[in-house]
Amino acid sequence: MTQDIGWTGVARLGLVQACMGAVVVLCTSTLNRVMVVELGLAAVLPGLMVALHYLVQISRPRMGHGSDTGGRRTPWIIGGMVVLALGGMTATLGTVWAQTDRAAGLSLAVLGFVLIGTGVSACGTNVLVTLAKSVPDQRRGPAATLVWIMMIAGFALTAGLAGHWLDPYSPERLLQVAASICGLTVLITIAAVLGIEREPADRTSSTAATDTKVGFRQALDQVWREPAARRFTIFVFVSMLAYSAQDLILEPFAGSVFGYTPGSSTKLSGVQHGGVLLGMLMVAGAGLLAARNAGKAWATRIGSLRAWTVGGCIASALAMAALALAGLVGPGWPLKANVFLLGVANGAFSIGAIGSMMRMAGQGQGGREGVRMGLWGAAQALAFGIGGLLGTVASDIAHWLMTSDGSAYSSVFALEGLMFLVSAALAWKIRVNTVVHSSRDPAPAPRAAALQVAHET
Repeated sequence: MTQDIGWTGVARLGLVQACMGAVVVLCTSTLNRVMVVELGLAAVLPGLMVALHYLVQISRPRMGHGSDTGGRRTPWIIGGMVVLALGGMTATLGTVWAQTDRAAGLSLAVLGFVLIGTGVSACGTNVLVTLAKSVPDQRRGPAATLVWIMMIAGFALTAGLAGHWLDPYSPERLLQVAASICGLTVLITIAAVLGIEREPADRTSSTAATDTKVGFRQALDQVWREPAARRFTIFVFVSMLAYSAQDLILEPFAGSVFGYTPGSSTKLSGVQHGGVLLGMLMVAGAGLLAARNAGKAWATRIGSLRAWTVGGCIASALAMAALALAGLVGPGWPLKANVFLLGVANGAFSIGAIGSMMRMAGQGQGGREGVRMGLWGAAQALAFGIGGLLGTVASDIAHWLMTSDGSAYSSVFALEGLMFLVSAALAWKIRVNTVVHSSRDPAPAPRAAALQVAHET
């Protein structure tokens, strides 16, 4: 059995998430801007590259299976970060090269984004599996919150520092910044995870529970046949589709219906992210309070990850319904408060989902934790990859069918609210109704424990 890594270990894995966020934001934000502004390329080209890095993440289950079979997660985390850093440098080199040779430079950038998606798949999947196998049940919500906050911090810190170092812009400066970020992330990752696996990766307990040497297709088929894992995959896809579909239309909505300036609409996005952070902290605080009062009925209720997941989805649906009403009412609507509450609801359900994911990774046939986590990660990546496109396409269709901007946006927000309600129904049905064996516990788990709150991302 893997030992509890404690809060220090959780923070170390959070550093890895921050490093992943640093490289990803460099490529999806900074390089996107350089391609569009400095190179004068159509925005669809970097957009397609970002979508490609999500598409590549369908490889996540395969990466998880590799670590299940090999027995160790650390080499996959370090190796994934190395590939991610190489992808970041390759994409940057391609962007710089495109200034003198468009075809060759963009081809190299495409290769870079493929490597980015591959690195995120290997590193991110196995970070989550390590968390799932090393953090006690009652601390999974707070642990997920800490790790995700550190990832967001990686986004913000990198964006701020890169922006500072890139002025005045030059291709040479861009290469220097990218090399510094990519090199540091690899070094920090190695330092963070060395020694975090105190056993030879649970190989003894895993093989006691099941044969981990089966092929990938067979392992994936075994996981897909598990009702809880299959339902959770569908839930992750639908909920993240609803979560991401509003990303690209919220600011245009604020501008066209409420008259927000570009600066004001950008600040509105900041209001939403502030709400997301509060929602995450609420789930973490509830989890810690429940852990300190274990055994009490009220503590069990407020610490239930499943309850936070379902409640967060329902609250998100209500917030989306309010946005739909805002499109009909217009400037008199308290838009900032509405968007902030949407962020709170999104943050609560997403951390509830991540925590449940960590719990459910070990529920089912033993030795398949990596495949399960990879399957859910792939569903999330695909949802994010098509979510923005779906939102904009739905918006364009609604504007074509309707004469009023407000009515068009309202119809899209209503559709997203419906998706959140479907997500809530799916989350409510995710229960482990049969006795299961996990790789950490070859003995049958009590049904009451199996039914405890579940939702992790």
